[in-house]
Amino acid sequence: MNAFRFLHSSDLHLGRAFGGYPEGIRHRLREARHGAIARLAQAARAGGAGVVLLAGDTFDAETPAPETLRQALRAMGEEGDLTWVLLPGNHDSLAASELWRRIAQDAPANLRAITSDAPVELAPGHWLLPAPCTQRRPGRDLTEAMSAPTPEGARRIGLGHGAITDFSGEEGATGIIPPDRAARSGLDYLALGDWHGQMQVTPATWYSGTPEPDGFKHDAPGRVLLVTLDGPAQVTPVETAQFRWMRPALDLLPGEDVAARLAAALPVARARDHLVRLTVTGRLPLADRAALEALLDARAPDFGWFEADLAALAVEALPEDLDQIDRAGALRQAAQVLLAEAGDAALSQADRETAQAALARLYALTQEVRA
Repeated sequence: MNAFRFLHSSDLHLGRAFGGYPEGIRHRLREARHGAIARLAQAARAGGAGVVLLAGDTFDAETPAPETLRQALRAMGEEGDLTWVLLPGNHDSLAASELWRRIAQDAPANLRAITSDAPVELAPGHWLLPAPCTQRRPGRDLTEAMSAPTPEGARRIGLGHGAITDFSGEEGATGIIPPDRAARSGLDYLALGDWHGQMQVTPATWYSGTPEPDGFKHDAPGRVLLVTLDGPAQVTPVETAQFRWMRPALDLLPGEDVAARLAAALPVARARDHLVRLTVTGRLPLADRAALEALLDARAPDFGWFEADLAALAVEALPEDLDQIDRAGALRQAAQVLLAEAGDAALSQADRETAQAALARLYALTQEVRA
């Protein structure tokens, strides 16, 4: 039997709103998810694959906007040399009967919507054993259907959506899939969706992860899997994402070159395609803390989205630092009160952190006025 190659992806979540972010980056993130369709097609062709398996949650909701659905189907149809296989996930389950009716009505000829667990022949000698999500929380192991018989000697590819382990924070985690499902059901490969980070469970069982990350949880580039069946499954990750979500951390101490440390922690190339959530810990003199805040303000516009958390960065303030704010008067009194609160063990940690931040800000403002 000839080698068979396909692309395994999942969790495109087309139509995700990205509430909580500014409108400009929300728009770009939504467009990047739609653009993932073309990048999947490019990865498939580059790898010599003719089939793209989407293991659930192609759409973010059971009722995507009409234009989201129509444009996605058209985009897949334009990649006419590829076969697209759509599996219902927990976000776009079979309970969304109207969605799958619309897909059946408008689907291009090269798209196969999987709405039952009956085996499907993908290519001569290669059978798909699907387990479409029947509802958002099925409450049972739907992958038992993957034990269905296929012709003798056929290669068997499972396609499912759900949790092998209890993925904290991920919806749909109640339908537990046995980690040895591939062995139990005689599968040559089990393609799974639901977990947004790429994960190998066994040599023949993988979560592809989302091709376009949608949060900071996994802190890794978006990838798809190029799978070759010619004996044991050969699995090759391929990067596909436009955006990178990063969580760099800095632990700073007095005497360090703060500017150099910050520059080393932040991406330089394609900065506008990065969303960055920086955490700073340690301790710094008051002047260095103020300088760090100025550096952060200067760098923030470079990125698609940027946030810095300095709550755990302690401030070391000396009397001469307070002199830089004022030698007497109301500003000096305010600085002394803030310094006392910053070191007051009777106050909560949050209150002490607020006092430190306020003192650093007061210092920075007075230096700006004098500059």
